[in-house]
This record gives sequence, C-alpha cells and structure tokens, in this order.
Amino acid sequence: MDFGAAMFFTEYSINPTDLGRALEERGFESLWAPEHSHIPSARATPFPQGGELPSKYYDVMDPFVTLTAAAVATTRLRIGTGVCLVSQRDPIQTAKLVTSIDHISRGRFLFGVGGGWNAEEMADHGTAFKTRFRLLRERVMAMKSIWTEDEPEFHGEFVDFPKMKTRPKPVQKPHPPVIVGGAFPYAARRALRYGDGWVPYASRPQYSEVTDFIPRFREMAGEAGRSLEEVPVTVFGAPEDPERLRRYRDRGVARVVVSLPSARADQVLPVIDRWAELIRRAG
Repeated sequence: MDFGAAMFFTEYSINPTDLGRALEERGFESLWAPEHSHIPSARATPFPQGGELPSKYYDVMDPFVTLTAAAVATTRLRIGTGVCLVSQRDPIQTAKLVTSIDHISRGRFLFGVGGGWNAEEMADHGTAFKTRFRLLRERVMAMKSIWTEDEPEFHGEFVDFPKMKTRPKPVQKPHPPVIVGGAFPYAARRALRYGDGWVPYASRPQYSEVTDFIPRFREMAGEAGRSLEEVPVTVFGAPEDPERLRRYRDRGVARVVVSLPSARADQVLPVIDRWAELIRRAG
C-alpha cells in the first residue's frame, strides 16, 4: 500500500517545491493538489463535510502550476490532481495541460478528476449542476481521444470538435491514469465505467468508514469485467491510526492519502514526520 499527501497550496502554506522534496525524502509515493477556481460570495450549496467552508477553498492556487513546481523539484514522487474539476474546464486545453505536466514530470502524473459539489461555482463557468456528471464523462472521453489518436475528433452531447492535430502525446501510455473521485456508489460506478482508479474520502457525514464499501466495489468491478488491480482504490483523508491503516491494506486499498493543513513548514513537517514513522511501521 502506498502513501500520499494532499494540500491546498496557498500563499500562507509551505510551497510545493519544499513539500515535494520533504515527502520524497520521507518515503511518500505521491503529492496531490485539489482545485477550486473561486467560491461565489453568495453560496447556497452546503459544504459536503459539514460546517463552515474553510478559507483554503477560496485561497487555493491552481493545481497544475503547483504540481509542476513539485515535479521539477523531485525525481520519484508522483504528482496528482485531487481532484481536477473537469466539468469546469475546457477539455482541449485541459488535455494539453495533462500532457505537458506528464512530460515535465517524466511520466509521474496522476489525473484525479471529479464533478464538483459547488453549484454556484459551476454556474459561473457555464456548467449546469444537474448534468455535470454527464459532462464530466464526455470531457474525459474527449481528452482520451486527444491523448491517444493521431487526428482526434469527438462528437457528443456536450463536446464537439472536428479532426485536429495536437502534440505531444502523454509519456504514460495510453495516457496518465484517470482516477475518479467521489462517494459510493455513484462515483464508484463512474470509476469502473471510464476510470483507472477510484478515490473515496475516508469518512463523510453519510458514512463513518469507506472500507465498508470495498467488498461491494470488488463485486461491482467483477461484474464490469474489471478488477481492483485495474481500478485501484485510493482513500483520501486517512487518519493517523495504525489499526485503520492495516484495515485499509487488508481490504485491498492501493493508496492512502493524508490531508495536510495549509500551513507553514514548521507546522506541516512534524505531521509528515509522524506519518513517515507510520509508513516505516507499515513496511
């Protein structure tokens, strides 16, 4: 089981180059950066984790910029969007971003994607909340054609473009892993339909432990003609709990990701030092 870390990079947090080096030195496998373009001041959509929305959600930097900085500063650490709000991004331009960062990182990029939860934020991008997941699937499929075809074209409900020429193609073949984020069962179904992995959060108000769903996800994968090796599970928000981590490992979780505070190095480094010890004990 691999270990990763996620951070909302802000102007008041440790910078991605320093964090990337620190994680790599301590044996972490990956670094993940989330995305929000903005948070509308008049927001009616509730925060999925409950309570007030933390300021880091509207202070966060662009993930492709911060992850590129981390990639240049490291040699082994994988970098991933956790998650990219594809339903708010142009698919042609995003496909180019993914290819570019995959080259700069020499094939270390993990493309975490999601449909998003903030209806007002999406509306500012011209995205309808009700159809966001259909839009997400179609944009992912369009990007796959851009990454894999010499002269891609796509004609769908939301995405439509004629034959084009666009290079380079990604380093990873056929493309960087598309890892679909979201809760069980709907995001799990989307991951099996068009993804290369599933990212649930460790706990949400509607459930206390995501591993309760792993056996059913394994069954769903088999029914879809796939396996957990093809569509591995990455659990975000993992606690510093050795017993819980062992349960993740025993149930077939491929990766756990700790959520780091958006803070300076003197607050963040002690957290990852504790996790480095947990990683050592986990083997």
